[in-house]
Amino acid sequence: MIEEPAGLYLITPPLSASGPFDAELKAALAAADVACVLLRFATDDPGARKQIARDLAAVAQGAGAALLVDGDTQLAARAGADGAHVSGAGEALDQALESLKPDRIVGVGGLATRDACMVAGELDVDYLMFGGPHDDLSPEDVLDRAQWWAEIFNVPCVACASGLNQVDALARAGVEFVGLGDCVWNDPRGPAAAVADAAARCAGRLA
Repeated sequence: MIEEPAGLYLITPPLSASGPFDAELKAALAAADVACVLLRFATDDPGARKQIARDLAAVAQGAGAALLVDGDTQLAARAGADGAHVSGAGEALDQALESLKPDRIVGVGGLATRDACMVAGELDVDYLMFGGPHDDLSPEDVLDRAQWWAEIFNVPCVACASGLNQVDALARAGVEFVGLGDCVWNDPRGPAAAVADAAARCAGRLA
């Protein structure tokens, strides 16, 4: 029996500025315990990306969550983020591990096959992500991959739900974290209600 409920891992929409999203993030983080926030960008401007990362790192860290930047290892160190998320087990991941470990977090997603997952899991990564921004996995495939990984391997995994109705099954699969993106930010009740709902679903599997 799994003793601890899955943690929550929030994935931002692609951002070109920190506001007004920073207020939504603050509300979401206040609604339940969130372990991590993955920051995605809609701009290539280095100055804008750095400012967004600094602003949202302050929001996330102030609520006890880690802030990771998507695909920008150098920015993670410069902007005071807690680490980076990388797509694929290749050169970019090797560089991230070399430059950020052991002081910062390095996670990896975009792993198309089980073999690729096992290769990445043998490296010094902090987690694998299934169904994230760089994946083409269907919800059924995400659940299948998460169940397989959680049963066999010790490296934590993040299994991403495309809807809140998928959180229950992912939590029951024994994953360490459930990833939540658009289903939180687009929820008509607001992100705080969506995050509270997800947290309750994660805890419900212990009943």
